Amino acid sequence: MSTKLRQASQLNAALERLLGWRELLPDWLTTTREDSSTESICRMIDDCLNASTGPDARAKAAKLGFLYLSLDDTQKQHFLTTLTTHYGVNPNTLKAAYTNYETNPSAQHYVELAQALKPARIDVLKRFNALPDGFKFLVELRADLLTFLNETPDLNALEYDLRRLLESWFDVGLLTFEAITWDSPASLLEQLVLYEAVHKIGSWQDLKNRLQADRRVYAFFHPKMPGVPLIFVEVALTSGLATNIQALLDERTAVLAPAQADTAVFYSISNTQKGLRSISFGSFLLKRVMEDLQHQLPNLRTFVTLSPLPGFARWVRQEWQQHPGLQTSALQGLKILLNPKNPKPITQARKEAADKPLHMLAAYYLLYVQTEQGVPKDPVARFHLSNGARVEHINTFADNSSSGLEQSFGVMVNYAYETDADKLSRYQAALAAGQVPASASVKRLADAYKKLRSDAALTDAPA
Repeated sequence: MSTKLRQASQLNAALERLLGWRELLPDWLTTTREDSSTESICRMIDDCLNASTGPDARAKAAKLGFLYLSLDDTQKQHFLTTLTTHYGVNPNTLKAAYTNYETNPSAQHYVELAQALKPARIDVLKRFNALPDGFKFLVELRADLLTFLNETPDLNALEYDLRRLLESWFDVGLLTFEAITWDSPASLLEQLVLYEAVHKIGSWQDLKNRLQADRRVYAFFHPKMPGVPLIFVEVALTSGLATNIQALLDERTAVLAPAQADTAVFYSISNTQKGLRSISFGSFLLKRVMEDLQHQLPNLRTFVTLSPLPGFARWVRQEWQQHPGLQTSALQGLKILLNPKNPKPITQARKEAADKPLHMLAAYYLLYVQTEQGVPKDPVARFHLSNGARVEHINTFADNSSSGLEQSFGVMVNYAYETDADKLSRYQAALAAGQVPASASVKRLADAYKKLRSDAALTDAPA
C-alpha cells in the first residue's frame, strides 16, 4: 500500500471512530479534505456551531475533527490559533453586559454577563466531546496545544479553556479504580510497557515479575476512554524499607508471601496522557491504593515510596562551582563523580568516600532548596510532600542505571505516607509554612551540610 493510501486509510478510520457509526459517515469521507486556510477553518467552525440536530451536529463536528487530524504540525498550530483568536470573547458584548450588570445587578443581567464571558470556542470543544471518541480526541488535542505553547503564547487562552473542561470531566468521582494483574487483557499489559515512565519495563518476564504475588499495579480509568489507564502506580510488598531499585526489580529475588510483608513501597507512578498534564489525580490514586492495601493486608504498617531525585546532580554541580571551599572540605569524596571529562569506575571504596557527602547534600537539597514560589525545587519531592508525605530516608547508589547516575548520582528517596489524619494535617501545615517534614536523621544530615556550606562561603569570600 502506498504512503498516501495508508494515510487516507488511517484518516478514514480516525473519522469513523469520531462518529462512532459507519452508517452516519457522510459522502465527503472519501473526497479530498478542505484546505486549511483561515477562511475554510472558520467556515467549518461556523457550520459546526450552527448545526442544531443531533446527527447533523455530530457529522459537522466530526468533519472539523477530521480536518484537524489530517493536518501536519504547522497546520494544526494554525488551526488552533484560528480557533483561539476568532472564537473568543466579544469585547463589545462583554462591555455592554458588564455595564448593564453594574447598573442593575439583577439575575437576568448576571446571566447575560456570564454568557458574555464564555468564549465561543468552548462550544466547539463541547461539540467534539459529544462524539463517541471525541473525549480522547480532546485529550490528544491538548497534548498538541502544550507542544505549541512556547512558539505561540496566545494559545494559552485555548489551553486554559480546554484544561478547565477536562478538569470538570475528570472529576475523581467519575474515575474507575482497578487493579491490573497478569490475567488482565494483553492490550492493557502492553500499555503498561509502553507508558512506564520511571523504570523501563525491559521484557515480558520483567513485566510478569512486577505482577507477582508480592507486587501490585493499580490504575485509574475513565468511562469515555475504556481500556486506557490514565495513570498507574506500581507497588512492591516488602519486609522493611526498599533502598535500591535494581534489587527491588531483580527477577531472581524470591517472591515474598504478602502476609509476611510489613511495608508497601510505591516505586513508580506514570501518567499515560500528555494531554492530561497538570490535571492531577495522582494523589487520589495513592490514597485509594493505601485504602485497598490496608483492607487486603492489615499487616502492612508502613507506606513509602522509592523515588528518583531528577534535578539533584545538576544542582550539586552548580553548588560545587559556586563554593570552591567545599572542594577541600568533607565533600572531597565527590570529586570522582563530578569529573565527567575523566570518568573512572565507581569502585566500592569510591562509593564509601562519596556516601556521606551525597547523604548531606541530598538532605539539604530536599529540605532547603526551593523555587521562587517557596516550594521544594525537586518536582517529585513537591508532589509527594504536597500530598502529606515526609522525607524519611535517603539512599545513595540506589539507582545505578545510566539515567539514575546521570540525574542524581544514583540517589533515591523514601517518602513516608501517613495514614493518621492528625499527622497528615501537621505535615501539610508545616509545608505550607515553608518547612519540609522530614525524619530526625534527615534533618541532622541537612543541618550538617548547612554548616559546611556556611563555612565554605566564609572561606570563599575575598580577603
